[in-house]
Amino acid sequence: MLRILFLVIIILSFASCERIALILTPAKKLKASNTELAKTAENQFWTTLHSGNYSKIEEIEKLLMAAYLENPNDALLAAHLGFLHIWKITERQRLKNIPAEIVNETILAKKYFSDAVELTPKDARYLGFLGDSQLFEGNIFEDKREQVIAYFTLKKAIHEWPEFNYFTAGFAMSNLSAADKSFQEGLEWQWKTLDLCAGEKISRDNPDYSKYMRLEIKTGPKRVCWNSWIAPYNFEGFFMNMGDMLVKSGNPAVAIKIYQNAKLDKNYAYWPYKKILESKITNAKENVKNFQEKYLGPEKTIMLNSGYGCMACHENKGTRL
Repeated sequence: MLRILFLVIIILSFASCERIALILTPAKKLKASNTELAKTAENQFWTTLHSGNYSKIEEIEKLLMAAYLENPNDALLAAHLGFLHIWKITERQRLKNIPAEIVNETILAKKYFSDAVELTPKDARYLGFLGDSQLFEGNIFEDKREQVIAYFTLKKAIHEWPEFNYFTAGFAMSNLSAADKSFQEGLEWQWKTLDLCAGEKISRDNPDYSKYMRLEIKTGPKRVCWNSWIAPYNFEGFFMNMGDMLVKSGNPAVAIKIYQNAKLDKNYAYWPYKKILESKITNAKENVKNFQEKYLGPEKTIMLNSGYGCMACHENKGTRL
């Protein structure tokens, strides 16, 4: 008995030493980059993202990585590296042959979003993306604990910026089975996004958003309810994803009304994915079955798995008013 007690004391002592050592070790400190390399990497990142040039991801990754190694305390560089890896796996259907090692992109995304969160813990966007990458990794590797960690990361992100992260979290859950409780919760989070953006509870039977278009704003937390330079078609992309989730849940009638809201934006005519949305409106009933599958083509697959899961919001090839 004394021997066991002695071993327990030794183990606790080592554990205490580890905690003390970590407390005394300084954390990384935020330091923005202003070198020409960093500026070039950031400019190329945005140009590539907005042009939807998936084939250029690895080239931009090398630039960002070089800049980040030069200054591994830059949260923006870390976050953009994370986003490149999320983009790469989300739109993997663009590849002729999808390699098994594509799943490693989730691990790398988690690493860089973790860095970004450590450096700027008050930026709820990075926290939301970290939760997404944790969820993707947990689902891919059937790691229940990682899924639980992801859920609570996303809940914290939602608490800190609900207008942004109700969508971010729900989008990541759209890949789950329609019968999964987490999928249903993710769909409810899309409704909550609309409620917050509209300033009142939206009708679940007739969600006509036209009367709320006058609320468009470019500043403050609700700016993410609309389009912006970062996400030129965020509005359209949101309604496409939500419509897809409603179709997948077996509610094509309401999904069509949600899809139709995407057309309310003044720049809808220039959206690169409007023909796909219109096909989804026409084939909503047939897609209830199609959306249960992983990939049946861009018009018969939920937005997350479609090959344009990021570009539906971020691509801006066309002329805008």
